[in-house]
Amino acid sequence: MNIMIARTIAAVLAASMVSVAFAQKYPERPVRTIIAFPSGSATDIVGRVIVQKVSDIWGQQVVPDNRGGAGGSIASALAAKATPDGYTLLINSSAHAVNPSFYAKLPYDTQKDFVDVSLLAIQPNVLIVPSNSPFKTTADFIKAAKAKPGAINFSFAGVGSGTHLNMVKFGLDGGMKFNEIAYKGSSEAIVDVIGARVDTYWAPISAGLTYIQSGKVRALAVSTDKRSSQLPNVPTVAESGVPGFNYALWFGLWAPAGTPPAIVGKVAKDFTQALRDNAVSAKLATLGNELNILEPAAFKKFVQQEIQEFAKIVKAAGIKPQ
Repeated sequence: MNIMIARTIAAVLAASMVSVAFAQKYPERPVRTIIAFPSGSATDIVGRVIVQKVSDIWGQQVVPDNRGGAGGSIASALAAKATPDGYTLLINSSAHAVNPSFYAKLPYDTQKDFVDVSLLAIQPNVLIVPSNSPFKTTADFIKAAKAKPGAINFSFAGVGSGTHLNMVKFGLDGGMKFNEIAYKGSSEAIVDVIGARVDTYWAPISAGLTYIQSGKVRALAVSTDKRSSQLPNVPTVAESGVPGFNYALWFGLWAPAGTPPAIVGKVAKDFTQALRDNAVSAKLATLGNELNILEPAAFKKFVQQEIQEFAKIVKAAGIKPQ
C-alpha cells in the first residue's frame, strides 16, 4: 500500500475515533439552543417543550436563546457562525427554507452552512371565517371566490410569512384571486376575523384552535394533506375541491456545518427519544402538532425539496426579495 494512502487512512481513522470518544462524553456542559422566533411564538413553544425533555435525558441544561427577527434569519446567521462542537444548536421553522428565496442576500448559505439534524413536528394552518360567515364549507368558499375574483378579503400575518405563502398557494392551486390584507401577526388577524372585518385567514392551528373550539370562528379546512388529530371533523383542502393541496408549518433542528458526525448522530437520536416521550408527544398534540420525525439524511432531502417549493410560491406571488 502506498505510504501516503496508508497515512491518510490512519488519519481518518484517528479523527473518527476522537469524534466518537467526544460524542460519548457529550454534552459535558450546557447546550445553547437558538430559537429563531420570539417567546410565545409557535416555534418557541414547540422548541421549549422538546428541549426541556432533552435536558432531562442529557442531565445538562439545554438553554433556549430566543433571537427573533428578519423571518428567523437573524438566529440562523448566529448559528451558522457558532463553533461547530455541538454546544450551539438551532431550532427554526419552515421559514428557514423560505428565506433563501425571500431575501436577496443572506449572511449565510442555507444548504452549506448547516447540518440538517431532524424534523421535529408539523403543524397545519386552518382556514377560518367569522362564525356568521355565509361560507359553511370550503366548496362554498371556492365557488364564491371564483365567481367574483378579488372580492373576498384574505388576511395574512406579514409579507413572506407562512400564512401569506399558504394563501398564495391556495389561490394559485385553486384558481382564485383575493383582496390581500397584511397584518403584523396572527393575533391581530384572528381578532378581525372574529369581528367579521375580514372574510378569512389561514390561522396556524396553535393560534386558532381556542377560537375554533369556543365557536368564535368557523374552521373550513386544514392546509395539510391529512386531517388534524385536534380537528378530526375538519376536512383537508384536498378533500374540499383542490386535489393534491398540501401546505404545512414545520419545525426543525440544525447544527453549524462542521459539527462532528458522531455528535450530530447523538443529538438526532436524543431529540427523537424526547419526541417519542408520551408526555412530550401529548403536549405537542394538544398544540396542534403532528409528529413526523426525520433523521439527518431524510431531513436534508426534505429541506432541499422545501427550498425549491417555496421558491416557486414566492416567484408566483411576485414577492420581491428584501
